[in-house]
Parts: sequence; structure tokens; C-alpha cells
Amino acid sequence: MTGTSGEAVGQPAPPAGLHGSSGAIVAGGDVTASSTQVIEAGQAFVLPPEAYAPIPDDAAAGGVSNIGTDLFVGRIDELATLETAFARPGEVVVHAVHGLGGVGKSALAARWAARRPEKVRWWVTADTPAAVDAGMAALARALQPGLTGLPAELQGERAVAWLAGHAGWLLVLDNVEDPVHIRPLLDRLPGGRVLVTTRRATGWHRDATAIRLGVFDPAEAVDLFTRIFSHHGPRNTDGADAVCAELGYLALAVEQAAAYCAETGTSPREYLDMLAQWPATMFAAGTAGGDSERTIARIWHLTLNRLADTPLAGSLLRILAWYAPDNIPRDLLQGLAEPPQLATAIGRLAAYSMITDNHDGTLTIHRLLQALARTPDAGDTHRTPEAVDHARDQAAALLAEAFSTDVHQPETWPRCRALLPHTDALTRHHTPDHDTTHTAHALDRAAAYQSGQGSLTPAIHAFQRALATRDRVLGGDHPHTLTSRNNLAHAYQAAGDLGRAIPLFERTLATRERVLGGDHRHTLTSRNNLAHAYQEAGDLSRAIPLHEHTLTERERVLGEDDPQTLTSRNNLAYAYQEAGDLGRAIPLYEGTLTERERVLGGDHPDALASRNNLAYAYRAAGDLGLAIRLYERTLTDCERVLGADHPHTLTSRNNLASAYKEAGDLGRAIPMHERALEEYERVLGGDHPDTLTSRNNLAHSYQEAGDLGRAIALYERTLEDYERVLGGDHPSTLLSRNNLAGAYRAAGDLGRAIRLYERTLTERERVLGGDHPDALASRNNLAGAYQEAGDLGRAIRLYERNVEDYKRVLGGDHPDTLTSQSNLAYAYREAGDPGRAIPLYERTLTERVLGGDHPNTLLSRNNLAGAYQEAGDLGRAISLHERNVEDYERVLGGDHPSTLLSRNNLAGAYQEAGHLGRAIPLYERTLADCERALSPEHPAIAVVRANLERARSM
Repeated sequence: MTGTSGEAVGQPAPPAGLHGSSGAIVAGGDVTASSTQVIEAGQAFVLPPEAYAPIPDDAAAGGVSNIGTDLFVGRIDELATLETAFARPGEVVVHAVHGLGGVGKSALAARWAARRPEKVRWWVTADTPAAVDAGMAALARALQPGLTGLPAELQGERAVAWLAGHAGWLLVLDNVEDPVHIRPLLDRLPGGRVLVTTRRATGWHRDATAIRLGVFDPAEAVDLFTRIFSHHGPRNTDGADAVCAELGYLALAVEQAAAYCAETGTSPREYLDMLAQWPATMFAAGTAGGDSERTIARIWHLTLNRLADTPLAGSLLRILAWYAPDNIPRDLLQGLAEPPQLATAIGRLAAYSMITDNHDGTLTIHRLLQALARTPDAGDTHRTPEAVDHARDQAAALLAEAFSTDVHQPETWPRCRALLPHTDALTRHHTPDHDTTHTAHALDRAAAYQSGQGSLTPAIHAFQRALATRDRVLGGDHPHTLTSRNNLAHAYQAAGDLGRAIPLFERTLATRERVLGGDHRHTLTSRNNLAHAYQEAGDLSRAIPLHEHTLTERERVLGEDDPQTLTSRNNLAYAYQEAGDLGRAIPLYEGTLTERERVLGGDHPDALASRNNLAYAYRAAGDLGLAIRLYERTLTDCERVLGADHPHTLTSRNNLASAYKEAGDLGRAIPMHERALEEYERVLGGDHPDTLTSRNNLAHSYQEAGDLGRAIALYERTLEDYERVLGGDHPSTLLSRNNLAGAYRAAGDLGRAIRLYERTLTERERVLGGDHPDALASRNNLAGAYQEAGDLGRAIRLYERNVEDYKRVLGGDHPDTLTSQSNLAYAYREAGDPGRAIPLYERTLTERVLGGDHPNTLLSRNNLAGAYQEAGDLGRAISLHERNVEDYERVLGGDHPSTLLSRNNLAGAYQEAGHLGRAIPLYERTLADCERALSPEHPAIAVVRANLERARSM
């Protein structure tokens, strides 16, 4: 019986093909046992009888596999993960290894599958439905070679039928583009093992358990590079680690680079240079005998082709290429498109493993994919020069929009920290001539944040670049350009580089006066900033008049209640305080505080700052009781209003601790300084300038307590950190060096102290100028060290010069001038010249300047009493010592170290006058109080004990 269509007589109808059948099996003539004819695509084939029999059950008895492995390294943990994943027996087990193209999914699958015990281990290239059919047909032919003549779709059916009826087989479906392509196959396999490799990270919830494959471990990447590069003999692999790092440890990229180097004789270092200069060429560079389709450029180009139906995905990828690869805030992309479209584009990129959605609000993209996406290539539709340039400018615009305007508020810091790496990456990957105004804005805000965090070197570089861009694009007179110039000047000032800061402030002020006018807010701000820079440079003669002028102008233009006017009033008060004019400073601070509380409210940060500043002025005036009460109130309010971790709160705590220290209450001062340091390190980090200041203050408290071991160690560490973070010339570094020298001096190590004092003086004179108050202080300290070392000649000459310089620079009534005079008088006294010492002490004891209760006044009175005593005038000496003890006890309290020292001095005067009945009890009382109030290491205890023993032996 014959027919031209339909079913063959006497044969069961074949099952439907995997994806439909393109033809039917028909009988050709009489059915015989020798042959059967099949008509397909106009051709006739004669099949053997076994073609219609099922594949035998024992077809795989000898093992069937088409899986082999090439060079493979590492991946121990990943192989173990696969073993664990496929350990479950029973129904079909399907796992999908997904990851970025080129990450090594296929190599891992081949390595794992080649060592499996299954009798049938079959590899199927599964990037299209047709490829899946072809792979299954090949399996059928391997199981039953006699099927070769059967149509491919029917061969595949035989293979599926055999797999469905057997267990103990492993199928690897490589490079699956879409789960839909393999779902019909998986639905018909009740048992066995299926491993899928795919770039698709999503869509597997119905079909498989997904396992993500990341890049190589660095050591594994270097191992792979070295094996390929040195395959034909030893080679110099210097730079291999750098190449692998630059390639982001991506398996295919490492393999591609190593093969290129091996074939062309290129060293790893040379390859790095070529990659930097000709990235597009190197990404596409294949090798002889290699697969031209298996290059980084080609693989990712094909992936993007598959995303062509979502154009935003390609644009998004090019934008992400300009940011840092990790922790890209997803909301940074807001405004790029409507939320549904943006979510779809992100989802498509994540689905093809081009990016990773971390599900914490951030995205990740491989650095090599970024490098490729931002490398223009006129021959690649996804990377045309115009598209790459547009993406770079979009990336800058998104960053500029994402930064907060006020980056100095702590609540903005997490956002700034998140954006900073991406600003750095954006500007690192292109030259400044491509910067736009958006780039400049992002740089300016990032730099402002960095400057506030103490990262001054990168901040200055960013401010410089932002200024250059605004100057080029907007012109030198544009308000934004002037703002950039002001900000750069401020960063120079923060870095202690007043030589560059002041001319820049002066230029900015002059330009703003010309462009904006003298009454513009920004002009007034420039005037205030310049005044403050003069003040930091120690040039109070220019700073104070400029502060006064700025305050007058702000009151006229902005009004007396404007916050900027109140800031000017505060700044002028501080300048008066720096000049030692506390009589004008304190009333101005008090008035400013009253006005800020009235205008802004008592809880406003500016009001809290005013309260802190007023407390500082009271402290400078020697009124520690009032200062401490105000500091305590300020700290309480800061903790309540701003929170315990706010930088202003930390500053307030530090200041209160310092006030306790000055009051001699080391029992409260040291624990508070220790807590402040811990919080500074936790909140701001160990390298922040405020943290370093806190460490310095704690070291000084240890020194005051007589614990020089801990003090010196902490001073040394702090100085090292200052030098590393701020540089050797920064004023804070120089102050730290001065303090360490002082600790060496207190420990009796005059050799090291003098060398460090001399170096500090030289550097302060060079950096700040010889008339800067810090340089004068260094000269005073060095003279004191010479004096302690017995070199009175050099000490006196240095003191005399210093007194004259203090009078010329700061005036005769400045507290520092009076201190310098007192030091000179003490040197005269040590030199046995009471005739010059006593008149100088008497001139220094001018209560008119500081008041009778100021600690410096009390110290000056103590010194004068000592001079009277040495001159043999015990009557005046004892009278002055007695008055001083009373005043010390009243002003500073009975336990203050200065009070205890004053009491010891009075006992010494009694002893010298022969009044042992009064001297010994006073020594005993003083020693008991020292042992109770001071730490056991405090040197005052040993001094008083020695004096007591000497008095008892008389």
C-alpha cells in the first residue's frame, strides 16, 4: 500500500518534534525488512530498519561523553558548590550557573562535568532553540550511530526519549539565552542532572536553581595568565598581577591577554601600556588559532544586540561606565527616564549579567565592561564617539544633581560618601578639557565635603580642576567661577598654605567688588573670608579693621538681625580675643549670643556655637567657673539638639574636657578626653584633623597628670599622623611638634627637646613668618629649654628679643607679651640678677590687663614673691605668697595643681624664715592633698615630699 502523505502503514506515528515537525515520514513502496524511504525537503533517504527502533537501554554501557577540558585553574569553592548542589537524588536536578559574559561559566561547567561519574555526560550549545535540537540530535547519534540518516529533529526525539527513560546522565546546556528555549526539553525529563550556563541572571525560578559565578580570585587569575603566557617555556611574568587587576580578573579577558602576549612576544608591562593607549584595539585583539568570536569586545557587543529592543539599556550601560564599578546608588539615575522605563532597563541589564542589582539600593558593573563601554569605536554601533561623549556628559549631570548644596551638614555626609568614588572615577577617566559645568559642580561639592572631612590634598586638586573648568567655560567673572576661586582659597587656608590662600582671597574680593558691587552678599562674604585669613596669618593689624568694616557693611546692607551680620559680629569678637583685648571681645560675644538666641532661637546651631565661643572667652579671661558652667550647658544642649555624634557635640565635649583640665580637675578631664577621642575616631575617622586635635589634647592631659610615658607615646603617634595627613608644614603639624618637644622637656630629655624646638622654630619662621604668634611662642619655648639646660646666656638673649617682638607685634598689654616678660624676669632671677628680675616682675604684674583673679596674674604674683624671697626680702615674699595661696584656693580650688604649688612655695618661705612650726604642717598638708588629688606619677608629689623631708631634718 502506498501513499503520498499521512502515516506509514504498520508503523506508529512519531512523536511531535521538540519545536514542531517540518516534514512527515512516509512509506516509499512496499514495506520490507530491508529499507524504508523518507521524503524530506524534496530528497529521498533510505533508512536501515533499526532507525525505527528505540535506542537500546544499554547504549551508554561503555560511556558516552563529548566533554573535555582545556587549561583550567582554581575555582575550588565553585566546584564544591556544584557538587553540593547536585548531591540531591531523585527527580531531575537543574542548576543554572549565571554570570557576565567571559567570566568563565563554560570552563567551570566543563571542568566539573568532565570529572562526574555519570555514564552519559553530554554538552549542548544552547544559545538558540535550533542549537538545542542539534545538540540533542548529536547525542542520539552518539548513543546509536545507526540514526545518522534520520532527520535531525527525529534524532533529537530519540535522545529525549532515551533520557526520559533512564537515570544517571548529565546534560550541560551551555550559553542559554532564555529559559523559554530549554523549557520544552526540561519539561520532558523526569530524572537526571542538567547544568545550565547563562548570562541571564533572572527568569530561572520555574526551571532551575541559579548559582552566580563571579570573577577569578586574584591569585587564580595570575595563575591562568602565567600558564598560558609561559606555555612554550619560561617567560618574564613581571606585571602579570597588574594586568589581571586591570582586567578585573575576568577569565576570558585574562586568557585573551595572556594568549596575545604569548603570541606577539609582548611583556605584561607592555600590554598594560598598549591597553591604556589603544583600548579598543586590545579589547578586540584575537590570536591565531583562537576563536575570533570569543573576544571581550565581540561577546559584549552580541549581548547588547540582544538588548536592542530596550535602547535605554545601552544608554544606561554607557553612563554607568563612567562611575566606580561598585556601590553605584540606584537613585543616582533618577531623572534619566520615567521610573517604569528606568526599572525595565536596569532589569534587562541585570538579567543579562551586564550589571548586578545588589538589592540594597546600589548597582555593580564589572570594571572591564566599563572600560569597553567608555571606549569609543566608530565601527561599533553601541560605542560610537558621539554616544560615548553624550553618556559622559549625562553621567556628570546626574552626579551634579545628586550632591546636596550644603555638604557640611552631617545628615548629608552618607550621601556624599556614596557619591565621592563615582566623582573620582568620572574625572579620572577623561581629561579636564572634556569637563562641563556639571562636572565642575560635582567636583566642587565633592571637594567641599572632602575639605570638611580633613582630606585636603584631594580637595585642593578637585577645587583646582573645578575652577579651571569654570574659568574656561564660564569666564573669570562669572559668579560660579568666583565661588570656585573662593573655595580653593579656603582649602589652601585649611591646609595651612596662607601664602596661596591670601592672594586668592584678595583677587576674589577685588573681582566681586568690580563685578557684583561692594554691597553684594558674596562680596561681603569675600571680605569676611579675607579678614579671617589675615587673622590666621597673625596679621591682626589688617584682620581687625577688615572685620570691623565688614560688620559695618553687613549691618547697613543686610540688617542687624541677618545671620551673616551676626556671624561677622562673632568673628570680630574672636579677632579681639586673639589680640588679647578681652575687654572688647567678651561683651561682643555676649551681645552676639543674645541676638542669635532672639533671632534664631536658643537651639539653633549658631546659637550653640556662640555659647561655646563665649565660654572660651571666659576661659581665656581666667574665669574657669563661669566657663565650665557654660561649656556644660552647651554640651547638654548639643547632645539634645544635634545628637551625641554631631561634630559640634564632639567639639563641645572636647572643650569642656580642656576646661576641666585647666581647672586642675584631671579626674574628669582625662576620661572625657578619652571618650571624645573614641567618638572622633568612630564618627570622623582616625585621620580627621579634629581627631588628631583630640588625640593631642588627651596627650596633654596625660602630661598634666604626670603620666609622661603615655603622653609622649601619644604625642609621637599624633605627630606622625599629622605629618602623613596634613604634611610637615601645616600649622597643626608644627604645633604637634612643639607639644612633643614640651613633653620631652617635661621628662628631662632636654637634648631631644631642644633639637625639636629648634626645628619647629625654623619651620614656623619659614612657613608662617617670624612675626607670627606661633613663631614667637616657639622662640619662647626654645629659650625656656636653653634655660633649663643651664645655657642662660642664649636663653636671656632669646627672651629679650622675644619681649621686643611681642611688644611690636601684639602690643605691650597682650597676655603673651606679659608672659614673655615674666619668662625673661625668671631667667634674670636664675642668672642671679634680682635687680633686673624684680622690676620686670613688678611691671608684668599688671592686674589692669587680666584682672586680679586671672591664673596668669596669680602666677606672676607667685613669681614676684619668689624673687623677693631670693633677694632676702622674706617679709614681702611671705606676705605675697600668703595672699596668693588664698587667691588660688578661692579662684581655682584647693586641689588645683597651681594651688598646691603655691602652698608648697609658701611653706618654703616659712622654712627659709626659720618658721618650721608653720612650714612642716603646711608641707604635710600639701603632700597629703597632692597624693589625694594628683596621679601617683605626678612630679609635684616627689618635689613636696623632698621639701618636707628636708624641713624635718633641720
